[in-house]
Amino acid sequence: MSLPLFAGTAQAEKLTVERLFAAPDLAGQTLRSARLSPDGKQVAYLKGADDNPDRQDLWAYELRTHAHHRLVDSRKLLPPGGETLSAEEASRRERQRSAALSGIVEYRFAPDSRHVLVPLGGDLYVYDLAAPAEQALQRLTDTAAYETDARFSPRGHYVSFIRDQNLYVIELATGRETAITTSAKGLVSAGTAEFIAQEEMDRSTGYWWSPDETRIAYTCVDESPVAETQRFEIGAKDVQVVAQRYPHAGAANATVDLYVAPLSAPQAAVKVDLGQNADVYLARAQFLPDSKRLAVQRQNRDQKRLDLLLADATTGTTRTLLTESSRFWVPLHNDLHFLTRSERFIWASDRDGYRHLYLYDLEGRLIRQLTRGESMTIGESSNSGLRGVDEKRGYVYYLSNAASVIERQLYRVKLAGGEPERITQAAGTHSVAMSEDASIFLDSHSSHDHPPSVTLRAADGKPLEVLAANALDEKHPYARYLDVHSTPRFGTLTATDGQTLHYKLITPPSMVPGKRYPVLVEVYGGPHAQNVTDNWGGFWDRLHQVMASEGFVVFQLDNRGSGQRGERFETASWRHLSDVELQDQVAGVDFLRSLPFVDGQRVGIFGWSYGGYMSLQAILRAPEHFAAAVSGAPVTDWRLYDTHYTERYMGTPQGNAAGYDSASVLPLAASLRRPLLLVHGMADDNVLFQHSTSLMKALQDANRPFELMTYPGGKHGLIRRADQGPHAISTILSFFKRTLKADAP
Repeated sequence: MSLPLFAGTAQAEKLTVERLFAAPDLAGQTLRSARLSPDGKQVAYLKGADDNPDRQDLWAYELRTHAHHRLVDSRKLLPPGGETLSAEEASRRERQRSAALSGIVEYRFAPDSRHVLVPLGGDLYVYDLAAPAEQALQRLTDTAAYETDARFSPRGHYVSFIRDQNLYVIELATGRETAITTSAKGLVSAGTAEFIAQEEMDRSTGYWWSPDETRIAYTCVDESPVAETQRFEIGAKDVQVVAQRYPHAGAANATVDLYVAPLSAPQAAVKVDLGQNADVYLARAQFLPDSKRLAVQRQNRDQKRLDLLLADATTGTTRTLLTESSRFWVPLHNDLHFLTRSERFIWASDRDGYRHLYLYDLEGRLIRQLTRGESMTIGESSNSGLRGVDEKRGYVYYLSNAASVIERQLYRVKLAGGEPERITQAAGTHSVAMSEDASIFLDSHSSHDHPPSVTLRAADGKPLEVLAANALDEKHPYARYLDVHSTPRFGTLTATDGQTLHYKLITPPSMVPGKRYPVLVEVYGGPHAQNVTDNWGGFWDRLHQVMASEGFVVFQLDNRGSGQRGERFETASWRHLSDVELQDQVAGVDFLRSLPFVDGQRVGIFGWSYGGYMSLQAILRAPEHFAAAVSGAPVTDWRLYDTHYTERYMGTPQGNAAGYDSASVLPLAASLRRPLLLVHGMADDNVLFQHSTSLMKALQDANRPFELMTYPGGKHGLIRRADQGPHAISTILSFFKRTLKADAP
């Protein structure tokens, strides 16, 4: 389907780099982080300010009145110079990939649906939806310290949060504050997720409430076993020496213990028995509905075994409910749900080669497999396919790519078993937030030719109300660029082992017949991720349009080893990262060379993070296919990256030395024969700047010329930030225009 063009609109404009970061948001009227209130009468969401799309305010839509209204204007609560984040909060946002946003970045409904918790500027506020607007916002904390990871307790009587590495609760009726932990300091923290958990395990918290509010479980993290890395955060005006405890592959991790404390007597906390081997990962924890038992997911260091433990909340003793194992690795997920009407639970497993849902009893006995087939139960993130359970009617709701590898659709299946039923119908990607009783849901839908819309639907998919149509009409922020918009083309190639590879291709607008155009291959290519999907996308998809308007064909290919395709596809690169990935990217270039409008000798490649690593592999190992490369924040030697991610796919350096050697780009530096631009933030705490300095030295030792752009104070996500992103993208475009001699159409 082609995007509509509108007669009578202003003359079409060229989409520019500067416009990517300007207001209003090119995505149009989207509802970020939209959630239904527990009673299903309100929808809260975050919305970028009119003059700054990255500064978010809290809004609500009342279903009874069909009206949108702003609840909290973040600008009124922040100092004129903006918010100054604590080091812990800045790191937390980097891990959650929200560092480019400001203002309100999270909120939570209370169980009564009347109150909303709003963290802002290091303090906590509670908004009363039933109070007059001028009296609705009440400040809950006012301290010099920074309160993080705040939430209501399950029944709404308390608010819990982390302050100065310790866990606190406030009783809302009295305002009384209680410290659940008091001794954490220095290298020891309580109730927080350690670096590895946040960055690689999709666990951003370190504490969990019991449903009856009588207990709270929390982690105690000791980072002292982790080697100290002296990292220099080089800013524009100063240099800070950061003694970061960074767990390099093969080295020691932080020690993580789990405790359960009675709220009435926090000092009487009991330690949960996680086994004799301390070198394991605490992957997940949650209370069962009876509040007497705690489910704990324990993953072995080699990640080939995952145990689901059942802990007694009063004694800390544990027993194993079930165990998952794999000769590759056992993926983590968030699809564990305990039923309230029976002693059963739903669990996700990749044991048959694809992620599916299973029903168990509390003795760990399998009752039945609920979903099956050569497709994945998977959500808008790779770990949240299970979207709701309606025990009364006997349905389980989940997102899956069963209709198409590049789509996400909502399905439901009966707890009693049977064939799944597809709920959402529109092609593309659906992100679903269901009500607690799974009777209604918010359907955020987009496709390559329609920006995100939000519709309230009944559980069977029937539309109840459109909250944000976001039509691409003449009023849409993107309307003025439609005449130069290039509709993506999707297709497939076949890998050498017969597996299907999906690609997306964007051509320059108004191409000249017979002319051959240079290509930019935008690559990520790493495990877990999927880039080729049928959705509107965001920053990167709009950037592709800018590149196309500059006269480039833009190409993406999800190679083997990337995510959401099942075990055979995803494990193809196990213990030898970059080999099959590069093989597939080269096959993509061979395909491009078969197209009459492509100049096969002018193919550039660029990527960020793992994509930066792949760009280096491509330019160093396949220079006959790639004429120039931009490598952003690349891994250059996997020995320098962290434990959980690297060891999952490579094992340890001690056990796979040859694999680490062959996967490193450093020994290949002398083979550089093509133009290379290296880009890195000088305060990156994820892919450390050391990766790039190691490569710089190797290239210099080999007397190989290259170009370099570093960003003082730049973190891993600098390309998305409004202060550094425009310069980085302009630099990248300028490099490719020069090295590939592109001319705008």
